Amino acid sequence: MIPGIEGIVTVSYIGATILFILALGGLSNPETARRGNLYGIIGMSLALVAAIAGAVTANYALLIASLVIGGSIGLVLAQRVRMTQMPELVAILHSLVGLAAVLVGFANFLGHSVVRPEEVSIHLIETYVGILIGAVTLSGSVIAFGKLSGKISGKPLILPARHALNLLLLAVVIWFGYQFVAHAESGGGLMPLLIMTGIALLFGIHMVMAIGGADMPVVISMLNSYSGWAASATGFMLNNDLLIVTGALVGSSGAILSYIMCRAMNRKFLSVIAGGFGTDGGGAAPTASAEPQGEVQSVDAAETAALLLDAKDVVIVPGYGMAVAQAQHVVNDITKFLREKHIKVRFAIHPVAGRMPGHMNVLLAEAKVPYDIVFEMDEINEDFPDVDVSVVIGANDIVNPSAEEDANSPIAGMPVLQVWKGKTTIVLKRSMATGYAGVENPLFFKDNTRMLFGDAKKSLDAVLKALRDTASR
Repeated sequence: MIPGIEGIVTVSYIGATILFILALGGLSNPETARRGNLYGIIGMSLALVAAIAGAVTANYALLIASLVIGGSIGLVLAQRVRMTQMPELVAILHSLVGLAAVLVGFANFLGHSVVRPEEVSIHLIETYVGILIGAVTLSGSVIAFGKLSGKISGKPLILPARHALNLLLLAVVIWFGYQFVAHAESGGGLMPLLIMTGIALLFGIHMVMAIGGADMPVVISMLNSYSGWAASATGFMLNNDLLIVTGALVGSSGAILSYIMCRAMNRKFLSVIAGGFGTDGGGAAPTASAEPQGEVQSVDAAETAALLLDAKDVVIVPGYGMAVAQAQHVVNDITKFLREKHIKVRFAIHPVAGRMPGHMNVLLAEAKVPYDIVFEMDEINEDFPDVDVSVVIGANDIVNPSAEEDANSPIAGMPVLQVWKGKTTIVLKRSMATGYAGVENPLFFKDNTRMLFGDAKKSLDAVLKALRDTASR
């Protein structure tokens, strides 16, 4: 190790911590998000270089090879993954953090780390807890990836007496934790550790399988928090202050975000963990159990263009359907066209639109939609009575009036964008299928609603053409 490197490493860790805090602050606002990402990149690069310089004394070839392989995989994923796949990418990346915590924990235990005699028990508890959190994060994130990618049904899997089962698993984990700490020094700690890891993996699967599709944005933020605590636990195992602080930052911010998501859905965090609502998203709307809602009024692209040109105030509500159709760029083209005609255009973003927090904001930023016309639900909801045309693009549950009008609805009490209070609502959908929560939407049958069926991008391309044709006459 280079003489005097310890002081440089410590200063570098402090600098990296400050940069990570600045990154979180920057990511809290769309206008500063790019700067926040840059702070995070610089901070992580600084932390990586400092960690290598301060801890690595041999096997440089193996380290460099690992960095090249990992960096190459990251670059390929960054180039190939579509914006619609970002939620499942985030979920699978969380699983890698959990896997790292598990592997580091076992390596730390089997490597017989040198600690002071009075700290042995504390170190063993750190190792046990780190592997526990990592294993839950690993398996839970893999299941979340499966649900978000459609490989696993979004319907919650509720087992009989599942709460009693969870409590039993917790009691077993605590008991094996006692056995692990008591017998680790005598060489009998490996078996309790392995059994606990298996139980934790099963618990992660059980926990996320019981959460319905409508609660998946909360799951993403929750797993983000878990991955942070797993990283923090790894920091305790390795006696690395930067990992402890960084993990705590990620864990606490993820927990706060989970709370915000729950408030946006009028849900309690514990009720989400206990079993979220939701069915297979995108299924056909139920017909037998309820009276007919009414008649659907369809429009074509030309009629949609005419409604937009006659409006003075337009609000666009993006949803996951816009992401699937990759329609954000044509949406921006339509926005620019209407604004050039001196028509007021704004975007209304629901906190849980899409499949992860901030999904729609990222899409709109990618299409270069101006930040100053993008508003959160609380900022714009009271304006809908004065809106001439609301354009809902592939959203469903977040504009469902049954949340306010039907006390028996599964989404009753969930705050939604009140587009039905405007003069006219145009809904772009492929079909009359329900949303991710599997709840029928009365909005489609209201007198002031018009349905524009088809692929969102193709429909909006036709609307843009009709707008330009009208303007050129």
